[in-house]
Amino acid sequence: MKYLAQFRCGYFNWFNHSTILTMGFFKEFKEFAMRGNVIDLAVGVVIGGAFGKIVSSLVDDIIMPPIGFITGGVDFSSLKYVIKPADEANKIAEVSIKYGNFINVFIQFVIVAFAIFLVVKLINSLKREKEVAPAAPAPPTKEETLLTEIRDLLKAK
Repeated sequence: MKYLAQFRCGYFNWFNHSTILTMGFFKEFKEFAMRGNVIDLAVGVVIGGAFGKIVSSLVDDIIMPPIGFITGGVDFSSLKYVIKPADEANKIAEVSIKYGNFINVFIQFVIVAFAIFLVVKLINSLKREKEVAPAAPAPPTKEETLLTEIRDLLKAK
């Protein structure tokens, strides 16, 4: 019975210490997650995922069919180099290098990279316009000039 009491005390002491560490961890994580940059990043990831699907459809359904037609009806996604053919009798899968699929993915990458380049270029041009916007301060009015002259005359006396 004595050993059981020691085990329980040790277990609960460990549990309380662990709970305190966990609470601090979650508090720190909450502070991190609620920063504006993290929320912006999450929105960017979601939009990027949707944009990736649009680009995939653009490449697979719009760009590659005409290219396949021009090259004599070649479907790039099915192009491959077979290293070892499949053996149905022994249930051995085909070993191949699917370079056609790589071509499709590469074209998708180029389109996404170009789109990101355009967005960054647009953001940079907007930043440059904001930097140019501050104009020189307006010259003093006639009243201010007159008051400055009066002040200077009074200082001279």
